[in-house]
Amino acid sequence: EKDEPGKEVRVTYRELLELTCRLGNTLKRQGVKQGDRVTIYMPPCPLAVASMLACARIGAVHAVVFAGFSAESLADRIQD
Repeated sequence: EKDEPGKEVRVTYRELLELTCRLGNTLKRQGVKQGDRVTIYMPPCPLAVASMLACARIGAVHAVVFAGFSAESLADRIQD
């Protein structure tokens, strides 16, 4: 669901799988490999879910940070 009531995005399992595979392949093309650390900074949405699944699929350790953090707090979380 989006922030506004009544606004939602529906995704099928097949669409989620296809998006996850595309994101996983994009991450691999960018040099992300098993054991690498990835920070996902996105609002809660289907793309964020697919990003988490893509990282898990290629074996990259991921941390999720949602909006609302200052630049310093965000940097601390990424370094942690």
